[in-house]
Amino acid sequence: MPKPSTADYPDRLPDFCNLGVMLRILLGVEGLVWTTAWLQKPYLAEMWHLFVGYSVVVQASLLLTLVLLCVLRRPLQRLPYHWGAVASMAVALITTALVMDGLGHLFADAHLAMTWREAVNVIVVSALLLGYFNLRGRALSPALTEARLQALQARIRPHFLFNSLNAVLSLVRSEPRRAERALENLADLFRVVMADNRQLSPLRREVEISRQYLELEGLRLGERLRVVWHIDKAPGNALVPPLLLQPLLENAVYHGIEPATQPGEISVNIYRSDGQLHLIIRNPYQHDGQRHSGNKMAMDNIKSRLMLHFDVEASLHTQIHDDYYQVHITLPYRAAP
Repeated sequence: MPKPSTADYPDRLPDFCNLGVMLRILLGVEGLVWTTAWLQKPYLAEMWHLFVGYSVVVQASLLLTLVLLCVLRRPLQRLPYHWGAVASMAVALITTALVMDGLGHLFADAHLAMTWREAVNVIVVSALLLGYFNLRGRALSPALTEARLQALQARIRPHFLFNSLNAVLSLVRSEPRRAERALENLADLFRVVMADNRQLSPLRREVEISRQYLELEGLRLGERLRVVWHIDKAPGNALVPPLLLQPLLENAVYHGIEPATQPGEISVNIYRSDGQLHLIIRNPYQHDGQRHSGNKMAMDNIKSRLMLHFDVEASLHTQIHDDYYQVHITLPYRAAP
């Protein structure tokens, strides 16, 4: 398979509602303000006074601009990239002019007014920021594809395929309908895995895929595997990285159920709270160091995909107790259009 290049991915505007995007813009612009003040007034006392004065205007304009761009995010992203970039710069320019005019009326001695120089500065800085985020997106997109391919290699373990096929073969004569259903589940799982999974997927689809996977595991594990779903409060339209839940459940089976001699229970709890989507998977904890090394690789891959999709807004935490292992994923709630 050819390695993906940056040319394979279209230009796109950043997600202005993303906390990581906001922080990078605020810190980047503040760094430019600091540099400008230092170049104009190299002495610390004078530079600090000038820096504070500049920051009041710049941060007020910037915060209002980010709020407006967040509100207008969907319409802007539907535009062709260049028109969206022009519209974003126009919003920044108009907002800065309004803020400077408002502050000029409040502080008459400050003599604040938008001149051609300030207008050029706003346009140049806006263009630089948009260019940075576009290049960053192009750099991360191949990484996202590589992460998906690594997840594919880690997820489809040979023992799972071998055991699933053996379980299906054992049902062909005695329970042909159940065997047919199992083959359909296996085909669906591989179809999803081999698809282009760069776009976010509705949560209801991820739950459906995970149920199909657990049905396959149930064929060979029988009563050893019990699954409890707490998803009554789960928003089915929430957008999540594709194949996020199924690998976690596969790890739960592989590390928590297979090594045990007694039946074990996997608990899946998904709910929405304060604009955040929570996914909590809990399984029995087995003290098997060799298996746990593979678990760390899977967790690192999922963390990478969460970071690529949601930046600092998503998190993954694991907890180990005497008798159970828990994974808790938090990500921003985004509804499918």
